[in-house]
Formats: sequence, C-alpha cells, structure tokens
Amino acid sequence: MGLLLGALAAVLVGTVLQRVSGTGVGLVVAPVLSLLMGPGAGVLATNAATTCSGLLITLSVRRLVEWRHAAVLVGAAVPGIVAGAVVVRHVPSAWLQVAVGAVVLAGLGITRFSPATPSASRRATVVPAGLIGGFFNATAGVAAPAMVIYSRVTRWDQVRFAATMQPVFMAMGALSAGSKFAAGVHFSLPVPAPVALAALVLTVLAGIAVGTWLSRHMSKATAQGLAMALATVGGVVVLARGALTLLVG
Repeated sequence: MGLLLGALAAVLVGTVLQRVSGTGVGLVVAPVLSLLMGPGAGVLATNAATTCSGLLITLSVRRLVEWRHAAVLVGAAVPGIVAGAVVVRHVPSAWLQVAVGAVVLAGLGITRFSPATPSASRRATVVPAGLIGGFFNATAGVAAPAMVIYSRVTRWDQVRFAATMQPVFMAMGALSAGSKFAAGVHFSLPVPAPVALAALVLTVLAGIAVGTWLSRHMSKATAQGLAMALATVGGVVVLARGALTLLVG
C-alpha cells in the first residue's frame, strides 16, 4: 500500500505541474516509479499515468489543441516506441535504471541550460522530434525534453504547445504501454487493477483541479522550475542506484 501511495503522490505533483506548464507528469513520475517498482515496471506504470493525465487534461484544453500537428508527431513516434519496447524487454534492469536517470538528467540539462536555439521549420524537424520523443517515452517514460527542444527550435507558441502536448503524451503513453505488453513486459500491483485505476483517475482529477487553481496564482516559470528540481533529484537517485547495482554486482 505504501508503494501505491507513493506512486499516487508523484502522479498528483506531476499532474499539477503539467496542468500549469504543459509538462511534468513524465519528468516527475518516471524517476519516482522507477525507484518504487523497478525501471521496467516503473516506466510502464508511468506510461499508464501519462495516458490518463493526457486524456483528462486534453478535455479541458481541447479548443487550443493543434490536432493535425499532434497527429503528425504521434505518427512519427510509433517506430521509436516499438524500438523502445524491445529495448525495455531485453536490457537488464540496472542498465535500464542508468539509462532512465541519464535520459532524464540530459533532457533536463538541455531544456534548462541550453542557450538560445536556432530556428528551423516544422517540416524539417517534426518527424525526428516525434521519433526521438517516442523512443524516450518507451524507454524512460520521458518525452517532454525532446518536445520542449522541438518547440523552441520551431518557435511554437507556449499556450498552443502546452495544449497540443496533452493528446500527444496521451497517445505516446498508450502506445508505449501497449507495445510493452505485446513485448512481454508486465508489472504487478499491490491492489486489484480496478482499484488502482480508480485511484489513478481520482488523483489526476485532483491534480487538474489544484493545477487549475494554481495557474491563477503561480507563474509558469515557477511551476517549470519546481518540476525540474523534483525530476533532477529523482534522476540522480535512479542513476546512482543503477550504477551502484552494476558496481556491486
């Protein structure tokens, strides 16, 4: 039960931040669940959480979503998701922990400390962005850094970007989870699946409500800074745990 409560707490924080800034669930939840459940199961559970949060947040921002743009990104992500599912199925857990931590930290470093990025057209960058985002989402539960870099390069409006990312994250999460189940990756829950699903939905709804309220009182920069700080701590811990396992083993 402690595992479930810890996972739901991470989902709550991530959903609040995602509602305020457009990203947050994967960055916060992936390292936490990787620690609580192991890297393979943790990323798979993260995919389920991002599917749920993406769906419910999409309902509240659907009028701002660029649906055609979202469809192209998701379509481009499919090959990366399939490749990532195969990697998760065959890579030892310690190496996967190192990979999850490294991807989270590298992505955070790029999005936080990169200088002004050059501009590029969507036509030239949308497929690579979707492909890389899909692979990272399947292997580490974190597509946001690739999407944030893409938005900067193409000078995508922040409001439209934040809204359009919700169906993209939803689709990537669902496809990643489905491809992993097909590849034989599974995880066990401390409670029956219907109970866990109901708890997840209620937690996401609570996070959306809190995030909607906070969006009127907290700047997006503050929310993004908090998400990055939490994700950095989680990424460091996951990376260190995997490295220690490799060294001791």
